[in-house]
Amino acid sequence: MRSRKTACIILAAGKSTRMRSSLPKVLHPLCGRPMLRYVLDQADEFKTGPCVAVLGYKHEQVAAYLSGNVRIAVQKEINGTASAVSQALGLLKDFSGDVIVLYGDMPLLKADTLKKLAAEHRRSGTAATVLTALVEDAAEYGRIVRDEYSAISGIVEAAEADGYQKEIKEINTGVVCFDKDCLAASLKKVKPRNRKKEYYLTDCIGILYSMGKAIGGMRVKDNREGMGVNSRVELAAANVIMQARLNESYMKQGVSLTAPETAFINHGTKIGEDTVIYPFTVIERDVKIGKNCSIGPFAHLREGTRLADNVCAGNFIEMVRANVGENVFVKHFSYLGDTRVGRGANIGAGTVTANFDGVNKHNTVIGDNAFIGSDTVLIAPVRVGRGAKTGAGSVVTRGRSVPDGGVVAGVPARVLNRSKRR
Repeated sequence: MRSRKTACIILAAGKSTRMRSSLPKVLHPLCGRPMLRYVLDQADEFKTGPCVAVLGYKHEQVAAYLSGNVRIAVQKEINGTASAVSQALGLLKDFSGDVIVLYGDMPLLKADTLKKLAAEHRRSGTAATVLTALVEDAAEYGRIVRDEYSAISGIVEAAEADGYQKEIKEINTGVVCFDKDCLAASLKKVKPRNRKKEYYLTDCIGILYSMGKAIGGMRVKDNREGMGVNSRVELAAANVIMQARLNESYMKQGVSLTAPETAFINHGTKIGEDTVIYPFTVIERDVKIGKNCSIGPFAHLREGTRLADNVCAGNFIEMVRANVGENVFVKHFSYLGDTRVGRGANIGAGTVTANFDGVNKHNTVIGDNAFIGSDTVLIAPVRVGRGAKTGAGSVVTRGRSVPDGGVVAGVPARVLNRSKRR
């Protein structure tokens, strides 16, 4: 097996024409993060050489999501994948080895598959190795054409396929590992001899074959990995697949999902062991949940929320930028926004921390072992002291505080007693 480095080129220049969106296609979110971010992670896991991203539509917006070690080529004229790859190669003049071409709209591809593709390419010593898939309905995918010896001789795009070729069930996923020198040589011979008058990267396979070069292939085991996302229908389908993967990974880490198909957990959420997630719970990105917690059903934990161990966040609650201590109960129909809750506190049903005054967000602090009565409204900024209590239906107005050990009730809430000084 050849000892060679592998670089990658990520094609991410397309518009969102079929998405019917002004947002660049590769930035559409999938389980809480842009599609492109998954592809970048794939590349980071397997590549041993540099990475080049080819951008086009709203390239400044897309570039903001790239790390500093990704080289950027801007395709000013969107005239085909071969043209895009040619521009990327201009930034790889200092590199010698293999190049894998990836697509920014293929978030379901696994890094392990790419590692196997690169390894197969090195083992076989071919000019190019194509990642293929067997499907029942090839639809708009390019077909893999083989010669009488079953060797890959070319790729024909769906729009260019004849009647016989349309019946081929082996498709091109778009991902190809090339010998860099062979790729560069074939790109020079690509001509826009198709209906769209574009320069197709797939033509490089037939060109290399005609030059007497061997072309390899590797079939992906799970066809879904080769799925490109070009419409909102496909985005929804990809979201289902990715969510199932994420939920499975949480369960393998010791989290119980009582109905995994109804748990919507964004990428990057941290959940501790023995936590139970009940049906129809939504957990957004940048949320951390401790051990032995109970979440849902119908709970919504938004960005920036932090739950310590042994927290119960029950039916129809919503939290955003909430920091909740150990052994806290937030049982039903409550909203905690920009709120810090101390250990052992009990938040009664229907409690609202009113964090927004129409202009700015404000914080609420609830001390250790406080007891918040049902339907209490805390108008931020406000502080409820340690061991304090609010009566059911109380409204604690802005700027007021409930002293440690104090009891308040009414609208507006008034102190009924104060803790004795010792």
